[in-house]
Amino acid sequence: MSAEVVFSLKDFTIAFDGSPVVEDLSLQIRRGETLALVGESGSGKSVSAFGAINLLPKSAEVRGERYLEERDLSRLNERDWRTVRGNKVGFIFQEPMTSLNPLHTIVKQIGETLRLHQGLSGRAARERVRELLVQVKLPRPDELLDTWPHQLSGGQRQRVMIAMAIANNPRLLIADEPTTALDVTVQQEILALLDDLRKRHGMAMLLITHDLNLVRRHANRVCVLYRGRVQETGPVGEVFNQPRSDYTRLLLSAEPKGRPKAIGNQTPLLEARQLKVEFSRPKRLFSRRPSPFVAVQPLDLYLRKGETLGIVGESGSGKTTLAMALLRLTPASGEIDVAGKRLDLMSGNALRRQRRQMQVVFQDPYGSLSPRLPVADIISEGLRFHHPELDRGEIQRRVMASLREVGLEEDCAARYPHEFSGGQRQRIAVARAIILEPELLVLDEPTSALDRTVQKQLVELLRDLQARRGMSYLFISHDLAVVRAMAHRVMVLKEGHIVEQGECEQVLGAPRSEYTQALVEAAGLGSSSD
Repeated sequence: MSAEVVFSLKDFTIAFDGSPVVEDLSLQIRRGETLALVGESGSGKSVSAFGAINLLPKSAEVRGERYLEERDLSRLNERDWRTVRGNKVGFIFQEPMTSLNPLHTIVKQIGETLRLHQGLSGRAARERVRELLVQVKLPRPDELLDTWPHQLSGGQRQRVMIAMAIANNPRLLIADEPTTALDVTVQQEILALLDDLRKRHGMAMLLITHDLNLVRRHANRVCVLYRGRVQETGPVGEVFNQPRSDYTRLLLSAEPKGRPKAIGNQTPLLEARQLKVEFSRPKRLFSRRPSPFVAVQPLDLYLRKGETLGIVGESGSGKTTLAMALLRLTPASGEIDVAGKRLDLMSGNALRRQRRQMQVVFQDPYGSLSPRLPVADIISEGLRFHHPELDRGEIQRRVMASLREVGLEEDCAARYPHEFSGGQRQRIAVARAIILEPELLVLDEPTSALDRTVQKQLVELLRDLQARRGMSYLFISHDLAVVRAMAHRVMVLKEGHIVEQGECEQVLGAPRSEYTQALVEAAGLGSSSD
């Protein structure tokens, strides 16, 4: 084996209960190189990485060759593996909030791997952790040492995960969807940081992702997986420009395209005037009460019937807070009109009746559906609350109609959320929202956790529903490619302020503000033409 090759798999196979989920996977990663492993959810990307470093349950059957430099990994016992993982092999997990221990401070969590593999403790470990926080470009490292994971933003938590992964200068760094659900600007910062660390330390990196734009920018070679089998592998430019397999061509064409149907109706459905959201800060002992935090600065907004308004901006810009304020789910000041009625003056039964016309599809299709209820009960819950006069037969008829409308089979009604994929769960969430026949649908990052092919299907479904039902959408997203395919107009928020707004093609195609230009550049959007 060439000394240049840091990590390799040959005829690598993983099976559960005799059923293979990865078959005959062969790949090599050289020193200083990034190999991207791409494919849809369920294609075997993450399970291949977990299997390669012996992190699968004992029920998994693992066969084939595994080498880290000259070391045969298939011959290691569990004690040997503990000296490899976190030392020679660093791992960045997909979700930093669940991967970090909520009961330990940052310095303790990173310090643990230093103690295990380098014997560092006390002041020496603390100083090394501080160096690592500086290395991953976290601001105010001295303050962050003693903070807890919940006190950090998503991007900061991901940087802490990276600091932990590189603490012992690993030879191989495995990054499993390291930018999922992060804003496009933060994504670029994280990937640029990983590129810099890889070059500086001469690491080999396995990048697992479904985002082909990131692969195009940050990987040297790519391996495409489909249902556990390699479809093709090679240099990124060669595979992307001249794909040989039908599946690779499908992935490359999966970015949402087209435009929403033009609206002919100029009647406003939703209007807000001088809408402002602020939150009080906790008062410290023997000190004056601090001034409130203003999450959304006073702004005006309108949305016409049958129109989609895209709201974009980084995390913390006020996108979701604005939407929740418009729905009266977050306290706010200012005027809110819905279909000519003052929503901000309503309360009690009047407000509940008006909410029939305003529904929400949340970001997380896994967390927003009750795991204890069958799909029929999930979809019909709002219908049974708002229309108690309906009998069981009519409720069932409407549930089946909603399932068909979102492209699901009627037999899904008796099943539970855990039996469905992410895209199917999001369709269930849409069915739950549209069964009340709302005029306004708030879509809060509905595609962020989905693969590109599934995103495209959901976008086409939402555009079709809007064309047939005439609904208005408030579409919140950090994915500008999806926004471009969905929105008629766009509003760009930064720190609660409107930075820029206007027709979608104008704002994303020729942005005026530096902030919008940075978002468009980070998204790799280029021209707005199809």
